[in-house]
Amino acid sequence: MAAYRFIHTADIHLDSPLKSLALRDPELASLVGAATRSAFSAIIDLCIAEGVDALVIAGDLYDGDQTSMKTARFLSEELRRLSAAEIRTFIIRGNHDALSRVSKELVLPDLVKLFGGRPEHVLIDRAPGEKPVAIHGLSFANPTAPESLLPKYRQAVPDAINIGILHTSLGGAPGHDSYAPCSPTDLHATGYDYWALGHIHKRSVVTRPDAANRNVVVMPGMPQGRDINEGGAKSVTLVSITDDGTVSLEERQTALAEFARVTIVAEGSTEWSDLAEKITDALKQARANSTTPELVVRLGFSGATDLAWRMRRDADLLMTEAQDRAARIGAVWIEKIEIDCVPPRSEGPASTDPLHELRTLMQTDILGSGGYAAALTTLAEQLQAQLPTELRDLLGTDETGTSETLEKLAREGAEDVLARLQGDPATGAGSETA
Repeated sequence: MAAYRFIHTADIHLDSPLKSLALRDPELASLVGAATRSAFSAIIDLCIAEGVDALVIAGDLYDGDQTSMKTARFLSEELRRLSAAEIRTFIIRGNHDALSRVSKELVLPDLVKLFGGRPEHVLIDRAPGEKPVAIHGLSFANPTAPESLLPKYRQAVPDAINIGILHTSLGGAPGHDSYAPCSPTDLHATGYDYWALGHIHKRSVVTRPDAANRNVVVMPGMPQGRDINEGGAKSVTLVSITDDGTVSLEERQTALAEFARVTIVAEGSTEWSDLAEKITDALKQARANSTTPELVVRLGFSGATDLAWRMRRDADLLMTEAQDRAARIGAVWIEKIEIDCVPPRSEGPASTDPLHELRTLMQTDILGSGGYAAALTTLAEQLQAQLPTELRDLLGTDETGTSETLEKLAREGAEDVLARLQGDPATGAGSETA
């Protein structure tokens, strides 16, 4: 008896706009900007190659108030590939899709079901002797859903395989607003065989304590990360459900590019050539650990080193060094470098070391003072007010995030000043690269 098989994905965010990345490296921005489309095409290819019965998209196919009809045409063409292969598609709108004008205007192929703002289910007849499949769905009508949508879903269809599609924050997760909150226990209580969720960008699987392979709840994560905060390999989930309700899951990677943080400990490095070799070794290891075609790295440097002042002064040269070595390895990109290095402590008594005294003054009396924080906040607000609307989130998307960013920038700036004071222009002005 054949299982019902489908690919479950969510949070694709087609053609998601890039902000800071586009400012730093247009070539890299072009790669990442096309990655969401590449991942979606890979999903379609996977559906066809596996010969699945359906593709389930649990919300946030788009990224917001999308106006480009090029995106709509791309989506339509890809979904028609599935229809030509007689594979059904089931889609619900998430909080981002609710803002999208295109999602409401797009004419979809016949085998694509876009659920509306009222709960409903589609009953699929199968071969003689096999249970029918009931696909339940409910789209966001508005970009906010502060209360659970679960009570609106219809009861499980008797003697059928029941699959629910829901965009929800569950109990909440860092970096995600609360949308249609509910709990895995609530979902299990519906008696559905499988809940296909969306919204949280990290994959998770929740099973019933008394039946690990039944009434499964899956958040598939996103198929393609878009920035360093969405690092790691991304995937979709291949689901098989038998007539007795047994669920089998396979994670399948789909991303074109993976974001990764790579840290280099510069402790003890005294020559620029030593640092350059450490960059090569770290990037080679990161490339070997990645399974995606492209790797996008945020390179961090830490530790006490005599090169601290020079690294900060010549950060542009350090970036060029890293980019050159990434290019030699191939399929590796440097998104940004972060320098958290400090000069070695003076051998002399702290009380006689003027730089030690200055560091203590800056870290305790200045950076830790409320007056300094208030002045910094005022300056940041003035800067943000002069930026274009699409760039005003660069320092943070809320008060807490902005405060943390400003504190980090202030401390980095203080260390930059101290590192430059530590350096000796007479002996350390060289900036040759290895």
